[in-house]
Amino acid sequence: MSVPFLQVEKLRKEYTRGLINKQVTFSLEADFTIEEPAIVGMMGPNGSGKTTLFELITGSNLPSSGKVKVMGQNIHDVRYDERDRLAIHYHQSYQVRSFRRTRPNFMMQAAGSDYPMLHLFDEPQFNTQDGYIGFMLDFFRKLRDEGRLVFVCVHPNEPFHLEIMREVCERYIFVRDGALTLENDFDRLVQMDAVRAYLGRLVDAA
Repeated sequence: MSVPFLQVEKLRKEYTRGLINKQVTFSLEADFTIEEPAIVGMMGPNGSGKTTLFELITGSNLPSSGKVKVMGQNIHDVRYDERDRLAIHYHQSYQVRSFRRTRPNFMMQAAGSDYPMLHLFDEPQFNTQDGYIGFMLDFFRKLRDEGRLVFVCVHPNEPFHLEIMREVCERYIFVRDGALTLENDFDRLVQMDAVRAYLGRLVDAA
């Protein structure tokens, strides 16, 4: 029996304020499994938890509870210097959160891969000139065809962003206020009330 590519198990991340009487200012919850290579589209309002989810999947952010398994390995048990051999996060600002080191590397597992199995693209910039979009979509498909799992997080502000998601993605995740909605059909996704409210004028284009 093959091991699922990604298992997000009862994952929760809380941010709090206050030293004595702590108050939760934001929380993210996720619980899902992706069994095999795919291209997953993700979208949601700013501040909804999309980047936090990517950081938890790549092990650069510690969960409050739950776990993330990449190819059967708990990403937070893998050596800090080898986690990007399992999952790598490409952020548009190229700012990567530093690992919070809770254990020395020698006490942790080696990554069971030499090349990332998960590629997470966080709001990549799609230049509409000179065939760049086609190049990027071909690149996503190439990774999937090589047996990788690809996440493409988009914050749509133009109709072509939705066209990209419809064309290249095979399943979808909508994130709002720290809660995830998973859908395998783009048309059903964009008919959800929360998604329609988020997309606004772009709903007609979708």
